[in-house]
Amino acid sequence: MAEEEKKATKAPAKKAPAKKAAAPKKETAAKKPAAEKKAAAPKATKKAASGKTVTVTQIGSPIGRQEKQRATLIGLGLNKMHRTNTLEDTAAVRGMIRKVSHLVKVEDAA
Repeated sequence: MAEEEKKATKAPAKKAPAKKAAAPKKETAAKKPAAEKKAAAPKATKKAASGKTVTVTQIGSPIGRQEKQRATLIGLGLNKMHRTNTLEDTAAVRGMIRKVSHLVKVEDAA
């Protein structure tokens, strides 16, 4: 009988968990005006293209360089020796060029 009791006290068949109903999303009063402000404000994050460009040519190998420098070359659109890419002349691009100046040749374009 002890064996029968052990079998009977074992875990009963598992049932699938009950699904919870999704609660409706509530918009708070603080979030509504912010969303309206975003829609009304013009996109001023990017500068208008002034037409200035810079041509960058890779002249140095990334072999044995720091991983950050390799990633910067990829960010400039360069990944092999003697490849050339023309980019917009922005502060971000100039900063990237400064980080890998020993690996690239820069020519100002129109």
